[in-house]
Amino acid sequence: MTMGARIKTANLSLALLAAVLAGALVLTAAPEARAQEIQFSGPLAGAPAVRRLRLHREDRFDVAPIATFTLLDEFRRNILFGARATYHFTDSFGVGLFGTGGISYNAGLADELQEKAVDGRSCDNNPNSLACRRTAVSLCRGANCLEEKQLGSIVWMLAPQVTLVPFRGKFSFFGAFFMDSDISLFVGPAIIGLNERAECKKGECAGNFKLDSRVTGSATVGLGFNFYPTEYVSFGAEFRGTPFLWNTSGFDIAGKDTSFPDEAIDGDDQSFHLNPMLSVFASVQLPTEIRLSD
Repeated sequence: MTMGARIKTANLSLALLAAVLAGALVLTAAPEARAQEIQFSGPLAGAPAVRRLRLHREDRFDVAPIATFTLLDEFRRNILFGARATYHFTDSFGVGLFGTGGISYNAGLADELQEKAVDGRSCDNNPNSLACRRTAVSLCRGANCLEEKQLGSIVWMLAPQVTLVPFRGKFSFFGAFFMDSDISLFVGPAIIGLNERAECKKGECAGNFKLDSRVTGSATVGLGFNFYPTEYVSFGAEFRGTPFLWNTSGFDIAGKDTSFPDEAIDGDDQSFHLNPMLSVFASVQLPTEIRLSD
């Protein structure tokens, strides 16, 4: 390497070293960044995020007639009419009672089953045919017999419940008008009255079809959407689930120790259902005069 090349290399190394040292000095000299809390003074000091908030629930009774429709039914659909009453200690917490009872009617599957599996076989005229003998425990005979003697339905329901309101705001309809609204959560125990095929022992079930009343316990949990067009009237919808075991079909579908069929109708033939329901309601808040926050 020539003397000129060595001098150029040394100058380049010195320049790089100087650049590194200058960068280190800049970094060490930079002040430490710290977040600073902004302190309000004057009329904004300690002010809440929202003033004059309408408290639609606090210290008020909420009374609502309610119509409930069961969902995802296999054989019988239920329409239940009743009421819900809730007292709210705060705008976000209340306790109340939900009660309902009503009517049931065949779903499309039940009508098809009656037409093809019951009426179409004519077991009243051919009771000793192979098809009739094999299904004698699980399928009744006669017109409308599934509805009247075999298929289960919900008759009534009573549920004390706790209501929480974690979210509230305003609902806008295309910017034309606005309503206060909130989302509620509720949970509690439930007592349910059912019509269900009566139990029978092996050897006694063939031709023995009748509905029996049964009461069972469960829990209920759900989500509600509420809208307030005025200060004391609201409307909305609720979705709830109430899981329990029951025999919706009246079929011999299981037996002890995995034996099937066991030719008996009992608790082994019950299966788990979430029993989802959709309710619609209009409610009144009492007293009618609304309270405002600070």
